[in-house]
Amino acid sequence: MTSFIAAFVILLLFFLLMSIGYLIKRKAVEGSCGGLGVLGIEKACDCDDPCDKRKRRMAAEEARREKLTKDRII
Repeated sequence: MTSFIAAFVILLLFFLLMSIGYLIKRKAVEGSCGGLGVLGIEKACDCDDPCDKRKRRMAAEEARREKLTKDRII
């Protein structure tokens, strides 16, 4: 039982440290291989003319990204 508790505490400690690193860097979590960006695919659907729902989501994401860069302190 003590080994389970020790393993659980270590796991929680790693999660805590990773979350602190995420909050400090404010960088999105990404895979080690680079994901779809390495393949030259910029969006998940990769269609020429996305649907209206996708266009609204992309516009909202772009507005959020612009606001974050404009309001950035450092």
